[in-house]
Amino acid sequence: MSRSLASTDDFKAIVLANRPLIDVRAPVEFSKGCIPNAVNLPLMQDEERRLVGLAYKQQGQDAAIELGHRLLNPEVRQPRVDAWCQFKHQQPDAMLYCFRGGLRSRIAQSWIQQAGVELVRLQGGYKAFRQYLINELDQMAVSLVTQATQPIVLAGRTGSGKTQVIQNFECAIDLEGLAQHRGSTFGGHAWSQPTQIDFENQLAYRWIRLAAGSCRYALFEDEGRNIGSVHLSPALFNAIKSGDRILLEVPFEQRLQNILNEYVIEAQAEYPDLAAWVGFMQQRFERIAKRLGGVRYTQVRQAFDQAWLQQKDNADLSWHLNWITILLKEYYDPMYAFQLKRYPQAFVFRGEKAEVEAYLRSLKL
Repeated sequence: MSRSLASTDDFKAIVLANRPLIDVRAPVEFSKGCIPNAVNLPLMQDEERRLVGLAYKQQGQDAAIELGHRLLNPEVRQPRVDAWCQFKHQQPDAMLYCFRGGLRSRIAQSWIQQAGVELVRLQGGYKAFRQYLINELDQMAVSLVTQATQPIVLAGRTGSGKTQVIQNFECAIDLEGLAQHRGSTFGGHAWSQPTQIDFENQLAYRWIRLAAGSCRYALFEDEGRNIGSVHLSPALFNAIKSGDRILLEVPFEQRLQNILNEYVIEAQAEYPDLAAWVGFMQQRFERIAKRLGGVRYTQVRQAFDQAWLQQKDNADLSWHLNWITILLKEYYDPMYAFQLKRYPQAFVFRGEKAEVEAYLRSLKL
């Protein structure tokens, strides 16, 4: 194996350059968490990795390496080398990594070099990069608490369009976007959320880029600690909550239309048919049945069933406004009032969308 294989541990530069990466770990490892912008082109498939690992435990490293070379014979190896080289051709800035930056990535890097292609390896591999990102999240919490970067929290009732405001500003971190979840009982998408590790890695990437810029402030949507199946650490959650709060005030009728657009029209487009979306929604109603209480649950379910049947038979979406009205008035608004009492911090500014955005622009967000 060549001794002149290039490597780097400048993880910050990789983040800021948004470099594409080749992850040569087995698919089972990749699925648990990866570095953003990485594609999984494994040196060994899951079963090959299992067999080599078994040989290592039972017979030692030399036997495991020997078995690995037998499994990855030239016929098996070539398509994998071709895939790495093709990716490097398509993404000239690409680098590669394995778990610890050791044997697997060196083998892959050597084979690629023999094919006439140079690829830089990440020192310490995934493990070192992941630790760097964890450290950056810890630093994010410190920076927000000390107001080295001052957090601003955008609050507002359900359906106010807070996410749309967040997305209009460069010095903002869209937690719901990173979590792939709209942040409520009905906020799941038709696809799976990222793993907790992938969510944290993406959040760290976003923070590193924001901190490297000229942002004096960081804008967040007012969230709970849990966003669907992923969550913020207690330290980071409390750091965000320590920021100044702004209230986005939106008329009730506009909130109804926002919910209709996002949770009905846009959400249905994610599913293969209306029945699939209805099934998802029915499951979510059942989750909050106890909190709604028997009478309100019956009311909202009847209104929902009338709505989707009217849509199915007459292509009429207006009936959905009935169950949305019940949910907002009987469930979400009272819950929001409770949250205001739980976090009684005063608002530094309040207003409708245009007014809030003008105020945020005055802060040079």
